[in-house]
Amino acid sequence: MVRQLTLVAAADLSDDDVRAALDGVRPLAVLPDGPPAVVDAARDALRPDEPLEPGADLVVVTSGSTGGGRGVLLPAGAVRASAAAAHARLGGPGSWLLALPVSAIAGLQVLCRALLTGRPAVRLGAGETLTDAVARMPAGTRRYTSMVPTQLRRALETEPGALRAFDAVLVGGAATDPALLDRARADGVAVVTTYGMTETAGGCVYDGAPLDGVGVRVTEGGIELSGPTLALGYRGDPRATAAAFTGGWFRTRDAGALGADGRLTVHGRLDDVVVTGGVNVAPAAVEAALREHPAVADAVVFGRPDPEWGQRVVAAVVPAPGAEPALPDLRPWVAERLGPPAAPRELHLVAGVPLLHTGKPDRRAVAASTPQGAL
Repeated sequence: MVRQLTLVAAADLSDDDVRAALDGVRPLAVLPDGPPAVVDAARDALRPDEPLEPGADLVVVTSGSTGGGRGVLLPAGAVRASAAAAHARLGGPGSWLLALPVSAIAGLQVLCRALLTGRPAVRLGAGETLTDAVARMPAGTRRYTSMVPTQLRRALETEPGALRAFDAVLVGGAATDPALLDRARADGVAVVTTYGMTETAGGCVYDGAPLDGVGVRVTEGGIELSGPTLALGYRGDPRATAAAFTGGWFRTRDAGALGADGRLTVHGRLDDVVVTGGVNVAPAAVEAALREHPAVADAVVFGRPDPEWGQRVVAAVVPAPGAEPALPDLRPWVAERLGPPAAPRELHLVAGVPLLHTGKPDRRAVAASTPQGAL
């Protein structure tokens, strides 16, 4: 039997659409909100006019942070396994608040976890405060939500009391600064860091420890993951599928390390590493150091060719209100924390950091929009 993919706009997605996919009745893909170019790119990756690969029930487009997004083929069983393992780790089923885009796996998983427990998710409305949304959640149940680091940072500044109402606040989608986590936990927020991706049906490693049934290993090619939450592969791309999925393992292309206690530390994308003067610099670590500076509200770091160093570290910085960060101030700040090679050699002040439909910073857009040369 030939199965066709049903495309639904994010704004029109209903719980019935998600239930049908989880029951294997009607395969689903969610188109992201955004300008026509973003929607068209997602549609191209989803290939709605072509027969769907056997076994797939949901197709989710990746963020495309290092290039064009791909359609990831997820069986309903992988999504169900992920939800069950998450609830087992968190202390049992509960009520979920949806605060993320449903076109991305993290947001879609909130809907799935909620529906699989029989309690449809409460959706954070446009312009609604977190406090008001929490007030609409059922009483007498455990409360959960998922956020990206930027959302957590903003909520800590404006509504810390609302964050404390959750039994767990899952934070993922991008590297979370240790200082932000320390601040949240000191403020009584039950924050849980998650690591995973669309290809693993969302987060599958919580606070460095894999969920039940998930395998983790680190090779020269980066972190590899296995278990019942894995996707089948990529939509219409058997070559990419064969390269990423092999022998029951998924090659993430993320750098990391396993501690003696088996906990995973993620260092960032292998593709993002800036090699300057023969030294590998992780952009996420530099971003975290920059955000600790009192004159910096946010930062994105990337590399550019340099005739002397091979590559140079470039920082695009959002100034804190009333501040004017300068390269002579930021270079020693980073060097003291990460060593001289990590100190930016080029600085750009930007009004804000553009985001992908997943909520992750759009590094490619930032790099493309910043002119060459230090400011």
